[in-house]
Amino acid sequence: MHNGEISYWWRASGGFPPRRPSLPGPLEADVAIVGGGYTGLWTAYYLAGLRPELTIVVLEAAFAGYGASGRNGGWVTAEMPGSRAAYAKAPGGIAGVRALEAALRETVDEVGRVCAAESIDCDFIKGGRLSVATTPSQLARMREGLVAVRERGDGSDVYEFLSQGELRSRVNVAGALAGLFAPASARVQPAALAAGIAAAAERRGVQIYEATPVSAIDPAPGGAGSGAAVGGRAAFAGGGVTVGAVARTKFGDVRARSVLRCTEGYTAALPGLRRALLPMNSHLIVTERLSPAAWQEIGWDGCETLADEAHAYMYAQRTADGRIALGGRGVPYRYGSAVDHLGETDPSTVAALTAVLRRMFPAAASAEIAHAWCGVLGVPRDWCATVTYNPASGLGWAGGYTGHGVAAANLAGRTLADLVLGKPSPLTALPWVGHRSRTWEPEPARWAGVHGLYSLYRLADRLESPTDSGAGARLGEAIGRVGDAISGIPH
Repeated sequence: MHNGEISYWWRASGGFPPRRPSLPGPLEADVAIVGGGYTGLWTAYYLAGLRPELTIVVLEAAFAGYGASGRNGGWVTAEMPGSRAAYAKAPGGIAGVRALEAALRETVDEVGRVCAAESIDCDFIKGGRLSVATTPSQLARMREGLVAVRERGDGSDVYEFLSQGELRSRVNVAGALAGLFAPASARVQPAALAAGIAAAAERRGVQIYEATPVSAIDPAPGGAGSGAAVGGRAAFAGGGVTVGAVARTKFGDVRARSVLRCTEGYTAALPGLRRALLPMNSHLIVTERLSPAAWQEIGWDGCETLADEAHAYMYAQRTADGRIALGGRGVPYRYGSAVDHLGETDPSTVAALTAVLRRMFPAAASAEIAHAWCGVLGVPRDWCATVTYNPASGLGWAGGYTGHGVAAANLAGRTLADLVLGKPSPLTALPWVGHRSRTWEPEPARWAGVHGLYSLYRLADRLESPTDSGAGARLGEAIGRVGDAISGIPH
């Protein structure tokens, strides 16, 4: 079994991509983007399409797609990265939340459109999303959630309840009692998608510098961030005072009218941001290729993305090369917001994920695990993503997708592009624009809180057994609600 080596997705793509050059020295640009993952790459791609004359540079510490963008489960899902109640506090209220939900559903198709237009071969298939209930408690949560969905006006075109038989006709998950199907989701090979977006951005004139870590992002001396009065929109309209910020690297400073932080789970490494986004670990395994007989038993011909209703949930996809990739939390967080850059996964987590795989798919029980890896995703304290830009200082950022970032990063990139250009649009009015989350607790409270939370969730899942709908299950449900109240995780 391969362990770490960034991810299976890069190995399946033929290995790490050829390295682009590092920053050659100090540079001036119209827009400097820190981070070469989905958010930074999509932002660069759309900005260059809207304003080809701009000088746009992407500064990446390793290589484009190195982080979560090349390690995730390959879900282009319209699931909201945040709480409806929190976003409803924005000026747009519930109507703004509905607009964000609709924009995320449309984004799934937008990703597919760009893949087709740019000939990005990333196994994009819009097969929808399936959530399965494997215990009575999970089924009760699923039904409660469906009631809420119907009350807010979403019909079966958004979420469709599937009986046990209807679910089995799509994918045969052992012990599944029912399912919930959401059409707005697609499967991709995530590393291939990242590589494809990077190449498409370069074709539009974007400069990507790799092996160029940014040590700090500061206001430009004498710029708006230092107190000068300027007009932010005019800077890109050919008039006014040019102001902005500086991205500092060991190769020299990049001075730009706008500097955009798109660092997601790696944000804590930047000065002053250690408690801004918590780097949550997510672990995956992928099987060897399954036999035709196994696939005949499992089904899954629609290539839906798949999850369950457990508190410490799993997520999975059927890969284009006939494997099952399955993920979950494992060790959720490392002390001091540390990250494992090689993506190595401890044996106990591999064993736990393998047990989930074999329980849900007995037909794959004899399949060897070919690769295990992990990555980090950015989690705000209130679990709500943000897209923010200050035209006076030229500073902007986006992230905090809490695991729903493959689609959300595209929407965030398009939104950042409009904000940077001072272009009012339906995207710039969405409620995540300008959203602010409070910071995470200092250590050791941060470490103890996250690990305590997932200990509660695992205990709740153990109590909610498939055969117990009595006192044990009720206790598990209560523990799960306590965890949700402590964490603020939206459901």
